[in-house]
Parts: sequence; C-alpha cells; structure tokens
Amino acid sequence: MNDVMRELYETVLSRRDEKKEGSYTCYLFEQGIDKILKKCGEECSEVIIAAKNGKNEDTVQEISDLLYHLTVLMVNEGIALEDVENVLAQRSQKQGNLKKFHQVDKNT
Repeated sequence: MNDVMRELYETVLSRRDEKKEGSYTCYLFEQGIDKILKKCGEECSEVIIAAKNGKNEDTVQEISDLLYHLTVLMVNEGIALEDVENVLAQRSQKQGNLKKFHQVDKNT
C-alpha cells in the first residue's frame, strides 16, 4: 500500500504545483481549505454509512475516497506522507496502549 499511497501523494502534489485543466484535485485546491475539509467530512460520513450497511465493496470504495481527500488535505497543509508514516510506525511499536476513558460520576 505504501507505493500506492506514495503515487497518490505525488500525483496530488503535482496537481497543486502544476494546474491541469479539468482536474478535480486542482478544483479542490482552488476552492481552498473549507472545501477540502467539507469533502473530508462528507467522505468520512459515507464510510460510516457504508460500513453500517455491511457491504464491504461499498465500504472499500468510500474508504478510498476518504484516503484521497485526506491526501489532498495533507498536501494543502504541507504535511509530508513520511510524517504520517513515522507516527504510524511509532504507534505500531506500542503495546498495551489501551486508552483509559474519563469516567463520569452520574451522581453529581
């Protein structure tokens, strides 16, 4: 998957730097951060709905759309793919890192 994500990242980066007419990626960059964030939110919701409906092929399609839009967000914000890979690599080394959730005293 790293090669596919690297290729996607490089393509999105090139669309930011060299405008290509008719490119949806270029359109997103032209519209700016609000449009990019809106699309990330929409795609996230679509992943949730697809997963809830239990059709894996739909869920895979929606996850792919979300990863694409997150990649556009990363490029727009100057976040390198390596930065995300490094954090994921660090997290994969952790064991027993179940977060303790804040418990609310319902009597107060």
